Formats: sequence, C-alpha cells, structure tokens
Amino acid sequence: MTPLYKPTFSTLRQDPILFLGLGFGSGLSPFAPGTAGSVVALLFVPLLAWLSTGYLLAVLLIASLSGIYICAYSARKLGAKDPSSIVWDEFVGLWIALAGFPVSSIWLLSGFLVFRCFDILKPWPIRVFDRKVPGGLGIMLDDIVAGIMTWLVLRLAASVLGLNL
Repeated sequence: MTPLYKPTFSTLRQDPILFLGLGFGSGLSPFAPGTAGSVVALLFVPLLAWLSTGYLLAVLLIASLSGIYICAYSARKLGAKDPSSIVWDEFVGLWIALAGFPVSSIWLLSGFLVFRCFDILKPWPIRVFDRKVPGGLGIMLDDIVAGIMTWLVLRLAASVLGLNL
C-alpha cells in the first residue's frame, strides 16, 4: 500500500513524532529507506556505548515502548499499514543488535550487515511477527526480534573467536 501523505524534510520539522518515526528524515530516502535509517542509527551507537548496562537497557526499553506509539502514529499519518519510510523500528533494532559491543568498525559493520539481512529476509520467527502482529507493535516487534537475533549471532561469533567482551 502506497502512503497517502508524502512528507518532505521541511514538513517533518513541523511534526516531531513523524520526524522520529521517519528517523530524523532518513526514511525519506528514495532508495532503501530501511538501510538509510540503519546507517543513521549507527551514528547514535557511540553515545549509547557510554551508558552503563542499566541505563542502556532503560533507553532501549523506552525507545522500544515509545516506538510502538511513534510507529503507529506515523503509519496513521502516512495512511499506510507499514510504509517503508518509517524507520524508527530499524533504529531500535540496530541499537539492540549492537548493545554491549565495542564501538569499532568491525562490530558496527558486522552488526549492521547481519541486522539488515535479518530485517530484509525476515526468517522465522521475524516473519511471523511481521505478518501477524498489527499496528505499531507489529512494526516494532519484527525489528526488535531481528535485533535480538543479530545480538545472539554476534555473541556467538565473539565466543567462537575467543573474544572476551
């Protein structure tokens, strides 16, 4: 379903919730908005890495729960079920994927690539959440699960490589 309302970066400044939903404007990318949103999400990872584990988990929980509203609002505003321009879910999913990993190019690139593969290919159980859960919760949940699965893959890789993170 094509969105009925096509915002511009200029109009996003007038609607802070839609501005968040569209990833600070990254969701307006005409090519691969989910990937563009994930690239912009990477910019926040060094800031999140400064947080203690407790604060990081709190931020991820708040971003996830508020994301349900942000994504539902944005979908309603755009007039579509899950338009590709909504990328807040990619932000949160990628932040989950990289939580607790060193901020280095190898971990950022690995996390980004694995997360994008899970998000694009939607293997089980991601596909189930994407297809069966409606609204803002459904928009968020498949990316949260993709983030968790990416985190598990990265932890497994670290363990196999004998890295103590």
